Amino acid sequence: MSKVTSKLQVTVPKALAERYGIRPGDDIRFEEAGEVMRVVPASADAPREGLDIEARLRLFDAATERQRKRDDGRRADRASTRGWTREELYERGHADAD
Repeated sequence: MSKVTSKLQVTVPKALAERYGIRPGDDIRFEEAGEVMRVVPASADAPREGLDIEARLRLFDAATERQRKRDDGRRADRASTRGWTREELYERGHADAD
């Protein structure tokens, strides 16, 4: 939590400054938002650099597919290396089991 100084200055917590890219000398804006205030860094007004939405979605879809393949591989490996299956566990306690 920050305190307001006698000169009405506020210190931005380091974690928030790093997260939102606020550096010494940067401008920030205070906006009214109903019963509260919003602190908006100047970088929020700047156009976002990087990939367009279609490229970002393609990368996301590709990463999702890679993760799905890794997850599928883990399930198969885990069941084959432990020497038993879930179904065998349910059959063990039954009197009619071999």
